[in-house]
Amino acid sequence: MVSTSPRPYDAPTASRFPAQRLLHLRAGGVSVVIDARGPRLPRLVHWGHDLGDASPARLEDLVTASVPPVVSNGPDEAITLGVLPEHSLGWPGAPGLAGHRGGRGWSPLFTVVEVSVDRSPEGAQRLRVGAVDSSAELTFVLDLEMTPTGVLRLRGTVRNDGLSNYALDELALALPVPSEATELLDLTGRHLRERSPQRQPFAVGTRVREGRRGRTGLDATLLLVAGASGFGFDRGEVWGLHVAWSGNHRTYAERLSSGQRVLAGGELLLPGEITLSPGQGYSGPWLYAAYGNGLDAMSARIHEHLRSRPAHPHAPRPVILNTWEAVYFDHDLTKLTSLADAAAEVGVERFVLDDGWFKNRRDDHAGLGDWYVDTDVWPGGLKPLGSHVHALGMQFGLWVEPEMVNPDSDLARAHPEWVMATGDRSPIQWRHQQVLDLTHPGALAYILDRLDSLVSEYDIDYLKWDHNRDLIDGGHQSGGEAIVHRHTLAVYELIDELRRRHPGLEIESCASGGGRVDLGILARTDRVWGSDCNDALERQSINRWTQLLLPPELIGCHVGPEGSHTTGRRHGLDFRAGTALFGHFGIEMDLTAASPSDRERLTAWVALYKRLRSLLHTGRVVRVEHPDPALLVHGVVAQNRSEAVFSIAALVTSVTAPPGRVRLPCLDPDALYRVEPLPPGDVPGGINHVPAAWLTQGGLTLSGAALAHVGLQVPELFPEHLFLLHVAKLTGEAG
Repeated sequence: MVSTSPRPYDAPTASRFPAQRLLHLRAGGVSVVIDARGPRLPRLVHWGHDLGDASPARLEDLVTASVPPVVSNGPDEAITLGVLPEHSLGWPGAPGLAGHRGGRGWSPLFTVVEVSVDRSPEGAQRLRVGAVDSSAELTFVLDLEMTPTGVLRLRGTVRNDGLSNYALDELALALPVPSEATELLDLTGRHLRERSPQRQPFAVGTRVREGRRGRTGLDATLLLVAGASGFGFDRGEVWGLHVAWSGNHRTYAERLSSGQRVLAGGELLLPGEITLSPGQGYSGPWLYAAYGNGLDAMSARIHEHLRSRPAHPHAPRPVILNTWEAVYFDHDLTKLTSLADAAAEVGVERFVLDDGWFKNRRDDHAGLGDWYVDTDVWPGGLKPLGSHVHALGMQFGLWVEPEMVNPDSDLARAHPEWVMATGDRSPIQWRHQQVLDLTHPGALAYILDRLDSLVSEYDIDYLKWDHNRDLIDGGHQSGGEAIVHRHTLAVYELIDELRRRHPGLEIESCASGGGRVDLGILARTDRVWGSDCNDALERQSINRWTQLLLPPELIGCHVGPEGSHTTGRRHGLDFRAGTALFGHFGIEMDLTAASPSDRERLTAWVALYKRLRSLLHTGRVVRVEHPDPALLVHGVVAQNRSEAVFSIAALVTSVTAPPGRVRLPCLDPDALYRVEPLPPGDVPGGINHVPAAWLTQGGLTLSGAALAHVGLQVPELFPEHLFLLHVAKLTGEAG
């Protein structure tokens, strides 16, 4: 994000330039108190629970109350941390700005010169601060927003005001968290097992999570969370930070011997990626920060913010059939039209043709980059299939992997200089492919032209945009300089231009499954593929933790075949479909080979999804921490608490049986609710000699308070089975 603009910010008008300002931003149950009075960079005095109305005098006292004492063997003044940590102020942790001008200007000290406060058209409270260091010849600009949902968004910009180049190594912003934050939670993962949680004490030192893969990464943490001891989904204060960037990135939690704690992050710049010429500026990615009393409250604020975006997909999320696990590379028009017929019969609304349709693509060794229909396999092109799909009332989608190239391809042979490389060597191969360097104008123009032509010629409604390897040795030929930063911006430019030309086109971000899940790519796509693993047992956990950042409608989750080719497990249809229900529902299996009973059963699941998607894709995600680790309980509660759907899934056998009562939280405590099993997910599938008493009568009525604090007995379930509950509010008060 390099700019050649002479000013990286607009000068505030006089009416928007308060010389002295203590700011109290409030929204969505969150308060942020900012000391922006200068001359030093603004600092966050408080980020957390809403403080209510506070007069200027009380804000002054709050600032005074937060100034620490001066202790032995330290600076003679208390160290106050700005949003950009500065070594020059005695901050012994990681500096927010790292760079130099031929060895000089490496320790800037900024002085605030401009402050403006306003409100965006969407209702966000915005702060912009401009600061300069005349010795280092740098300008720094902070943009900070408090969204109406209580989510913080912030970004930094640095500009070179000198006459010589400035080598920028890092720009990271930091948010303080209080002493109560004693534990850290982040996520890791791998191919077919994304988003695995891991926790540790917030000890003195630095916990760093770096992404050097050139994409977000299968092992990336969606959020780095600090929280009170023992925090969970429904308890304990938590503070989370996300870097909204699809390339290399760095997120870290740092605790000093002074007790100060911060969450920080920004883009991870490779050597030499950003050298600012005179007058040139660099803007880091947006950071998203959210607070909550429990992880669910934190997630709810982020979900609500994402749903408020103008570009958020608000139309009902259509049922998808993806052809990959049905036919793999075995493309045949007769087979695929039969599959489309079967898909339409069960209620599918979008049919997506996966990998294998383009030139020389009989396996994954060749063809990437040759984005022309293979006439040997498709002598009539894709029109016969696309027309058939549209005639059945379904949308037509297509798989592409525009950023990659097989060495065995016409494109690579014609333009070897378009392949990413460092110096005179080729990067190691990964899945028999290399990365296409979209910073070459010719490469970008070629890919844009091919995608534009395909979408236009075949009336494509949807692109599954894949990305199947890391950017190892991500250099630009012929010099070999690092270009991950520029390439990421080129990908954004490519997607933005394609969508400008085709406003109705929807795009899925897929990267070896869930390898590019971030709010940078989701600013221009409509969903992510949660994982290449369709095993429902794995997806129970993958979905649970992906929803830490994303609401269900942005997470693709499909009903795979009975036998999973990624794990070897076999699951019944109800467990597979009941798992996929809580995402953007799809199907990825050969329906033409399914039994009539399975197709009939799947039709019922599709109908249930269509009936519930307005609830599932607007309601609040609730994750219940049941005391029995064998059970995974979660649900979605309508924003007005009028309705809810809960899933009780048995992951393994329990030490005890029956499983005991399950509490259903987040309902209106003073209202009465009717609780009933939800077909077709109402088959217990366990050893229940005598069912729970309330199940024999088909349901019961309890108050929201009783459901939240007492709960109800659920059936004994075989491992890898689930049971669904529907909760509906009744008129009248609880009795």
